[in-house]
Amino acid sequence: MTIPLRIGVIGVDHNHIYGMVNGLLAAGATLAGWATGPETPEKTIQVFADSYPQAPRLSAEQILEDESIAMVLTAAINSDRAGIAILAMQHGKDVLVDKPGCTTLEQLAAIRRTVEETGRHWTVCFSERLTVESVTLADRLVSQGRIGKVVQTVGLGPHRRNTALRPAWFWDRARFGGILTDICAHQFDQFLHFTGSTEARVVTAHVGNVANPDRPGFQDFGEVVLEGDGGRGYARVDWLTPDGLPTWGDGRMTLLGTEGYIELRKYVDIAGRPGQDHVFLVDGKGVEHFQAAGAGTPFFARLIEDVENRSETAMPQAHAFLATELALTAQMIAEKDLRP
Repeated sequence: MTIPLRIGVIGVDHNHIYGMVNGLLAAGATLAGWATGPETPEKTIQVFADSYPQAPRLSAEQILEDESIAMVLTAAINSDRAGIAILAMQHGKDVLVDKPGCTTLEQLAAIRRTVEETGRHWTVCFSERLTVESVTLADRLVSQGRIGKVVQTVGLGPHRRNTALRPAWFWDRARFGGILTDICAHQFDQFLHFTGSTEARVVTAHVGNVANPDRPGFQDFGEVVLEGDGGRGYARVDWLTPDGLPTWGDGRMTLLGTEGYIELRKYVDIAGRPGQDHVFLVDGKGVEHFQAAGAGTPFFARLIEDVENRSETAMPQAHAFLATELALTAQMIAEKDLRP
């Protein structure tokens, strides 16, 4: 009988940590302990402690020095994630990091060097693909050839700002990373995945502040055009979701194929169908609607196998690097246009 994978958490500052931990626990892992950063609010700490009473709160050093822990998860403050990941890999552990995996190209270069030096895996949890059942179903439909070859993706990532709930670092560009680095990371990941691109470039990128004049340094809108060796892509992200929407954002992904197209309405169908994970397919035979609940999210089981077998079935290392590099490059290009 295989010993369950033991995981440790360093940094719980973003709620994505729950999806990361729960996904691995459901796939058979064991949470060995967790640690927080010095700025983590007490309420955030208490909620995490109450969610996993079986796991002790430890120091980051205790987790790093525990040789029985094979993987470290982090959803720390965005700009702190690279340092945590590098330390974990230097201590012989694989890493699963919430997006964005880092906030500067210099951090990414340091992560690349550490991966090469240690042989550890650095995987980014792009939750809008990896934890969404409608994406699992879309993968299946694409692999069946239902829409031919995917030639373009259009990804929309609107988010609700929830101003009163945001910590101070959320409004700090240097710590948050910018809108394209952060929430558009999902769109870069999905573009590469669905077009099968292993090489890509940013054609154009833009960021702006269209609705938050009281926070002049904040970016609430961003868009990008991408070109890859497998297709093209467009992405738009924003912090403009109105309060009337019954969820945090109307996330959508359209896959244009040579013989049809698929649209994913991941979190809500504003036409009125209940639930989430709605998939619409249009081809030469007509229009179909699928409810993807039950399609599963195989990423976490594959990730555990990759740790054990030193394989890359859940996410190729090159994919994690390229998706992150595109996000950081797009942010840099967009901000050059803002300079006087």
